Amino acid sequence: MLEQTQMNKYGSAREALSARIRYVQDWPEEGILFEDLTPVLADADAFQIVVDELADACVRLGAQMIGGLDARGFLLGSAVAYKLGLGILAIRKKGKLPPPVVTEEYSLEYGTAALEVPEDGQELEGVRIVLVDDVLATGGTLVAARKLIEHCGGEVVGNVVVLEVAELGGRERLADLPLVVINE
Repeated sequence: MLEQTQMNKYGSAREALSARIRYVQDWPEEGILFEDLTPVLADADAFQIVVDELADACVRLGAQMIGGLDARGFLLGSAVAYKLGLGILAIRKKGKLPPPVVTEEYSLEYGTAALEVPEDGQELEGVRIVLVDDVLATGGTLVAARKLIEHCGGEVVGNVVVLEVAELGGRERLADLPLVVINE
């Protein structure tokens, strides 16, 4: 068994994010300042304190299961689920799972996308699920994930994200559920 240490060089997730986020100007398109979480995930102390704060939020929301969104939501959500002793529901982009699947399509700025979960193999009826993702932008992915889970009989009780791009209006689309933004 690995020995755990309680020491962390960061006092909060906000401090860790401030120190480790890599900013990329004009990516993925001109005028966008992209906030890359890869260095946060690679720094053990930063990753640990971010996961700890995500997990604390999930406990406050009454999670019985964590829903992790493809792809960085898998990394964060899996770590949170493990820490809390909960299961993880991997919510995949369309075409990544073998059939049969349950699919929820949603609109993007230029077209549509879809999320999927397996039709069988997990029992979601009545399960209280907190969705975990890296970034809240327009909110479209989290709204679609909620619809997908509700279609399967689960109940989304909140959304927990690391970062928010406030000017894209996602918070308003999620206004009927609790939202926790770690870097707020």
